Amino acid sequence: MFDPFSLDIWDPFKGFPFSTTLADPERSAFSSTSCDWKETPDAHIFKADLPGLKKEEVTVEVEEGRVLQISGERSKEQEDKNGKWHQIERSRGKFLRRFRLPENAKMDEVKASMENGVLTVTVPKEEVKKPKVKAIEISG
Repeated sequence: MFDPFSLDIWDPFKGFPFSTTLADPERSAFSSTSCDWKETPDAHIFKADLPGLKKEEVTVEVEEGRVLQISGERSKEQEDKNGKWHQIERSRGKFLRRFRLPENAKMDEVKASMENGVLTVTVPKEEVKKPKVKAIEISG
């Protein structure tokens, strides 16, 4: 689905029956972390599943031009002398997601929280000013 506010790079192989991670074992699905964006009457709410990450491993930033950036990294575990990996399936690597927010976003009031591996970023919206209505007396 096309999203005019998303700044993500188009991946021509997304959705193909083969994985692009086969060519580069260091790359993983983690690099394209999925995010949900919901708009409520009061705020824009972003949710990203980041299982196994600590809040210290995630960065949320706002940039000029009303851009919200969510990034982080899960490092691969190092082998130690007492064990040998037979299979590694858990995702690892860096991720970066950027979203251009609409003009009604209050960029100075962005809040983020992380609970049970789910990052929630809340961007409050400016109140919609109701136009003043003045009744005009009809003469005649």
